[in-house]
Amino acid sequence: MRRALLWALAWVGFTCAVAAQTLSFPPLGGRVVDEAGLLDASTRAELTQTLADLEQKTTDQLVVVTLKSLQGTSIEDYGYQLGRSWQIGQKDKNNGVLLIVAPNERKVRIEVGYGLEGALTDAVSRLIIENSILPRFKVSDYSGGIKRGVEDIIQVLSGDAQEWQDRAAQRVSVDNAAPPNGAVWAPIVLILLGAGLLIFCGLWGGVLCRAILQFLIFAMLSSGRGSSRRDSFGGSFGGGGGSFGGGGASGSW
Repeated sequence: MRRALLWALAWVGFTCAVAAQTLSFPPLGGRVVDEAGLLDASTRAELTQTLADLEQKTTDQLVVVTLKSLQGTSIEDYGYQLGRSWQIGQKDKNNGVLLIVAPNERKVRIEVGYGLEGALTDAVSRLIIENSILPRFKVSDYSGGIKRGVEDIIQVLSGDAQEWQDRAAQRVSVDNAAPPNGAVWAPIVLILLGAGLLIFCGLWGGVLCRAILQFLIFAMLSSGRGSSRRDSFGGSFGGGGGSFGGGGASGSW
């Protein structure tokens, strides 16, 4: 029985890796990744300098990314996986933030690293989205919405966190009872898939199934690859090894 449990856990781990690999992410070419082409050159340069100043002052990494497509998944799931893929933030602080805009799906999200969830809470992120970003996006002012969102996030990270949290606490939001995102449900689904495969193969038999599982586990273990990135405005830039756990908030217009 213990052997069967180990196979189940291995299958779940492999399936998690495969699920992440089904999404393709744009290269992290700088602090502003404008895949959707929403920003002009001067706005990108201005934002890049602002974000670089933030990192120099606080070590927090904030990256703006616009996407051509969410590739059929939710912005919550995409943002969580993108943050973990890019590893925004310092490894020992997990102090990364992503401001994600998907204009084709009309979705926006602030994805927050583990280390900043106490300051940039879900409620504060939702307040920034609803008050500063969405009103501008609704009139197609993407540059204005992104810049204002960045300004507010920087205010929170630069020492005004409590003031923002007090404001968020006073705001009654219909999103408080939002269902868990895909990152919460995924492990449950994967465990069920793994259990189903084991039942199909038989707990103590199935040579072919065992060979398939061994091959898949080997492929998972050998699939990790490092990457180096360059800032499009000069100098090197890359994630510092930060981790994300699904914290943040989303909105649509």
